[in-house]
Amino acid sequence: MQGHLRNERLDFIVTSKCVQSGRTLHLEMDGDLRYHVQEDAAPLVSVPRVDFAALKDPSIIDAF
Repeated sequence: MQGHLRNERLDFIVTSKCVQSGRTLHLEMDGDLRYHVQEDAAPLVSVPRVDFAALKDPSIIDAF
C-alpha cells in the first residue's frame, strides 16, 4: 500500500520461521501482490477484512 500512496514500486522479502517445523522461509512480494516462496513450502497467509467506513480506531493495528 505504501508504494501505491507514494506512486513508487515497492518490492520486499520477508524472512520468517515456520512454527511447526522451525525451518526458515523467504517470501518475496511485489507491489502487485505477486508472491514467490523460495523454499518448497506453502505458507498460510491471513488477511483481515476491515470495514474502513465503520472503523473508529486510528488504524487497523489499533483495532486488533
